[in-house]
Formats: sequence, structure tokens, C-alpha cells
Amino acid sequence: MPAQFTLQSTNPQSHKLQHKKFSLLGKLALLGIVLFLLIIIVSPYFLPYSPDLQDLDSKFAQPSIEHIFGTDYLGRDIATRLVYGARISLFSAFFILAIILLLGMSIGGICGFMGGVIDRLVMRICDIFLSLPTIVLSLFLVGVLGSGLENIILAIALTHWAWYARIVRSIVLNLKNKEFVLLSQTFGLNKWQSFKRNIFIPVFSQCIVLATMDIGHIILHIAGLSFLGVGVQPPQAEWGVMLSDCKDYIWSNPSLLIYPGAALFITIALFNLLGDSLRDYFDVDLESLH
Repeated sequence: MPAQFTLQSTNPQSHKLQHKKFSLLGKLALLGIVLFLLIIIVSPYFLPYSPDLQDLDSKFAQPSIEHIFGTDYLGRDIATRLVYGARISLFSAFFILAIILLLGMSIGGICGFMGGVIDRLVMRICDIFLSLPTIVLSLFLVGVLGSGLENIILAIALTHWAWYARIVRSIVLNLKNKEFVLLSQTFGLNKWQSFKRNIFIPVFSQCIVLATMDIGHIILHIAGLSFLGVGVQPPQAEWGVMLSDCKDYIWSNPSLLIYPGAALFITIALFNLLGDSLRDYFDVDLESLH
């Protein structure tokens, strides 16, 4: 027990957050995200329309009690489609980031902690992925795999894991030779126990910050591929699909594009604000991770 107390007290990470305060903007962003998630989870049970329900007699209807944001060129309720589009965009982004974090933390952690031939080989593979623009590589993979939500999830995950793996590796390399890590092994902890006790928490906290800041990018990536016609396919409700469907009406009915565009902007802004606040709270220096 005295050894464990000594190990915890010599780890600077254990005291880093004691005097930190979460910013007001971060709290407001977190509140907005929680409310947004509650709305998109609960609303489908109360919305009176299906996202694909067409009513040609009511096309281009103006906002009213029946249709809060009006209807599109097929008479579909815009508010309903926005909510269902949010479900697809957010839950897909969360799932993609879960895959990226699993791959990045596992591969980067092993390479950084073990080193050797495997580390050099995996890092050269990461260099190949990082040398190509993610949107170009995603388009290539979607072209190979085919369009559809499942394939864009896989394509985006495969084009982003290398960045996280390299960042995790750099964090592990920076920490594994610190005095408190070496001291823990002196007190009898093996490498795996030392990793869990002294390295995993800093790695995980910094990856969560990066993932939070990346959610907006992933959502925009999904919408962009759908807008180009290689992602989510019509008539499924998704923000990129909504923008693509209504681009021909930009002058006659600009509100059809304003609503999904505003939804994208607000969602991305909220997650970016939350990510910035988490970065300051956990004292993450993003420049030092590259």
C-alpha cells in the first residue's frame, strides 16, 4: 500500500486537473449538445409525419402549425427530415469515432510501448494514409466498396485511424520513459500494469479531446459524401442528402437549403466549442502531438 501511494503521488497527471475549471462556453455547448441529443432521441416518437411521407398537394408549403419549417418539393415535412437526418449524422459519427479510437489507441499504444520492427512497419503504413487527403481516399474507398451508409462509415474510419495511431504513439513515447513510469516498474509493476496505471488515462483523455473536436469534421465528411451522391442515398433523410435534393431550388426556395445548412453549422459549432473547452481543461497541447 505505501508503494501504491508513492506511485500515485509521483505521477504529475494525477494532480493536473485539481485547479482546472470548465469554461462557461464549454458548459453551454455541453448543455446544447445534451438538449439536441434528447430532441433527436425523443422527437420521432411524437412527430406526426414520416420523413419519407410525400404530399404533392402540400409541396413548398410555408412554415405553419402543421409544418414548423414548411415542406420540400415533394411535400415532405422538413422538420421531421431534419430530426431523422440528425440521428443518422450524429450516431454515424459516434460509431465512426468509436472505431477510430479503438484502432488508434490499440495500434498506437502497442507501437509506442513495444517499439521495434512492428512499430517501424506500422508507422510507414500510417505515413501512406496520412500522405493522402482524407476526402480523396474516402471517395476511392467508397468507389471500391459501393455507396451506402455502412460503406461510408467504414471508409471514413479507415481514412482517419492512422492520425490517431500516430498521436497515441507519440504520447506513449513521451510518457513511457518518465520518472514516475520507471519508478512504478521499480516497485514491481510489469509493463502492462504500468501502462494501465500511468499511461492509459493521459492517452485516453487526450484522445477524447481530439475525438470531440473531430465530431464536427466527421459529420461534415458524411454530409459531403452524401451530397456528392456516394454516401447515404435518397430518399433517406440525411443533411447532405437534403442539401443535394434541394440544390436546384436555391433561388426559388432558399429555405430548403438554409435549414439543413444551419443544422450542420450549429452542430459542428457546438462540438468544436466543447472540444476547445475540453482541450483547455485537460491541458492538451495539440501542436506537441504531431
